Amino acid sequence: MTGGGPVDSGGPDRLYTVTGGRSRPRDNGLDLVTFVISEGEPVLGMQSEHVRIMRLCRAYPVAVVEIAAHLNMPVGVVKILLGDLLADGRVSARRPRSVTRGDRLPPSETLKKVLSGLHKL
Repeated sequence: MTGGGPVDSGGPDRLYTVTGGRSRPRDNGLDLVTFVISEGEPVLGMQSEHVRIMRLCRAYPVAVVEIAAHLNMPVGVVKILLGDLLADGRVSARRPRSVTRGDRLPPSETLKKVLSGLHKL
């Protein structure tokens, strides 16, 4: 056993195995800000990445981009894994509500102050 680095480097071979050789997600309408929530508990025999996603999304909805960050995997790979879970009914996905013309937005001064505060971080 070597102590030089992580056993799982997340390299292309590993990602190929995780996705079963698939390079494109199903056309399931997932984008970076789509919220995902588990519809139950993981079951014995599930792929470990699927289990991690289900546990991460158990308590509250999590955006696709956040799931990718937590798993330290490319978004495209995460979308493939989520497609599997969606097809099996193990998770649900929902896009955030879009702003419509009648919705009240914060005053532009408030948004400018928020942006200024973010720049100072």
